[in-house]
Amino acid sequence: MLKKLVLFDIDGTLLSVSKINRSVLVDALTEVYGTAGSAPTHNFCGKMDSVIIYEVLQSAGLGEGEITEKFGRVKACYIELFRQTAQASDVRLMVGIRELLQELSGHSEVLLALLTGNFEASGRHKLLLPEINHYFPFGAFADDAPSRNELPAVAVEKARQLTGKTFVNHDIIIIGDTEHDIACARVLNAKSIAVATGNFSTQELKKHHPHVLYENLGRTDVVLSEILHSSIN
Repeated sequence: MLKKLVLFDIDGTLLSVSKINRSVLVDALTEVYGTAGSAPTHNFCGKMDSVIIYEVLQSAGLGEGEITEKFGRVKACYIELFRQTAQASDVRLMVGIRELLQELSGHSEVLLALLTGNFEASGRHKLLLPEINHYFPFGAFADDAPSRNELPAVAVEKARQLTGKTFVNHDIIIIGDTEHDIACARVLNAKSIAVATGNFSTQELKKHHPHVLYENLGRTDVVLSEILHSSIN
């Protein structure tokens, strides 16, 4: 019987991607809008792909309407360029991820899914390269909502449609590497597990009060126990 919905962020949590991710976005923005705005140096951490596109172009003086008019084109261009360009060598799995996913997938009471700021098509390609995409039957992506805080509810509804079960409170576990992952967990009173494998240290993440904080996910037994025995405190 299903008991836990475990939602993983992608970048900085499951894996890291080389600079190709940023360079491909720069190329797509330049092709469609004639400028990449602040994309070469913009802070992407924990942000939705859609939000990043608006932020970097608005920094170049483009209005919201102008961005929206061509948004579908730039999204398609970015995804296509990423699929064509990114190779397995551009992706590095974080410590313990493959072992943790293997263990979690063997527990019938656990439903694995994604909660990420990536567009689904490009995010899925990132997972396909190191061969971990099959662990995640569904997810909540940048395609599904305009803000990250809306994604937990999207994931819960997709889980309900798939399984018939509505997950609530600490039966939902959100694992991520930024303050945004911690914040979106609070929206549904979900349990947040923060991991310092991205660009934020344990000290920085601690300020945002996750329920659990790890340096990395390398201690499979410890993390697994935390997930399986999660409850409201």
